[in-house]
Amino acid sequence: MQLGLSNTFAEQLEGLYVPWQPEGFPSPRLLQLNRPLLEELGLDDPAVEEHAAELFSGTLVPSDSVPLAQAYAGHQFGGFSPQLGDGRAVLLGEVVDRLGRRRDLQLKGSGPTPFSRGGDGKAALGPILREYLLGEAMHHLDVPTTRVLAAVSTGETVRRSRPLPGAVLTRVAASHLRVGTLQFFTARGDLEKLERLVSYTLERHHPERSDAENPAQALLEAVAESQAVLIARWMGLGFIHGVMNTDNFSLSGETIDYGPCSFMDAHDPATVHSSIDHGGRYAFDNQPKIGRWNMARMGEALLPLLDPKEAKAIAIVERTLDLFTDTHDRLWLDGMRDKLGLDGTQADDHRLVSDLLDWMTDEEKDHTSTFRRLGDEAASSDPSFEGERFASWHAAWQERLGSQDRQDVAARMNRINPVVIARNHLVEEALDAAHERDLAPFETLHDALTNPFELRPGQERFAEPAPPDFGPYQTFCGT
Repeated sequence: MQLGLSNTFAEQLEGLYVPWQPEGFPSPRLLQLNRPLLEELGLDDPAVEEHAAELFSGTLVPSDSVPLAQAYAGHQFGGFSPQLGDGRAVLLGEVVDRLGRRRDLQLKGSGPTPFSRGGDGKAALGPILREYLLGEAMHHLDVPTTRVLAAVSTGETVRRSRPLPGAVLTRVAASHLRVGTLQFFTARGDLEKLERLVSYTLERHHPERSDAENPAQALLEAVAESQAVLIARWMGLGFIHGVMNTDNFSLSGETIDYGPCSFMDAHDPATVHSSIDHGGRYAFDNQPKIGRWNMARMGEALLPLLDPKEAKAIAIVERTLDLFTDTHDRLWLDGMRDKLGLDGTQADDHRLVSDLLDWMTDEEKDHTSTFRRLGDEAASSDPSFEGERFASWHAAWQERLGSQDRQDVAARMNRINPVVIARNHLVEEALDAAHERDLAPFETLHDALTNPFELRPGQERFAEPAPPDFGPYQTFCGT
């Protein structure tokens, strides 16, 4: 059976992978199939649906696939590992979707690979469904993201802190190239293959820059810009990635790896939900700084290609780091203006936004519902929250809105500020039910997440913050 796959990664990037067959399972069972995504990819064929459980568990490998496990390096919590790689993932190949975009199809949880480092290469059901939910939530919030095409039960039990049902996901990504992919060749001093990788990445993700005089610089700048866009979007939504290692920092500018990710409830810049982030390295407010740090590591990996003179190469990196920060800060402030319904720009806008966020932190106000409430009440001259401090801010906001039509402001704010997000307590509730073979809560939550800016009848609880007895919340790299 064929899926219309191509295999440019396998054909053009020798040395960056190991050919590898997924393990397969005797009794796979399809749990979820993302039919809108299937159609988007041009894979909406009755034969695909008939064999979905086998195809998307690795039990049936398409005849036009060249399956492989990718190699990469990476800084994990600041420490460099010269070889990591896909320990539980297999790239089946690439499909060109209906819009002409080349996208990877990758299995995750399909068994051990040469990069498993003693692990079993399997995945548990909960983290598979978590990635499905979070990826779709981000997609419908218009955040660049990988997505899950299918979730399949393997019929096996995997051993983590306790026995759990096993599963496999099929991830769709613009690519799985990351900063760590570049670092892999630099660590080995293989500049010829590094140069080939740079050319491949430009042609795949930034073809308009592929004939640049300095390809390495063009790639560095393109990734800086796309990652600045991505992280600014995270920050506006209160999203915490949780594990921004360089092997999870994609060259396509997509959100990738939904292990310890989460959305904040109460706004707090120091929020950390990842169980392994003991020092708060990847706390919510640190994400732009870590983005810049990761870009510096990318610059280091590309130094030999940027300029033969090290001082000039370093200067290129430093300028690109400033490009990243300037772009992020500008887009973040523009995004916050949109969240508050502000037209144009004024010198005091940053202070207006900061004062609101500081108040939200001190008063432990919910990030998502506070902005939504402001949108619902934008037309009111009365403060929507109690207290002199908020009343003072509200008056400044109203003055900044000036003569703008308040009904228009409210409508625009409610198109920007979601009412439904993948709240942690709802996600955990859905996953707990799935472990008991009840997918109804998962499906109900997923349906709500596909329309995040509108609360439909019967969905009121999806707009509510976590109950007081939920927490402290922790997430895990448990796939």
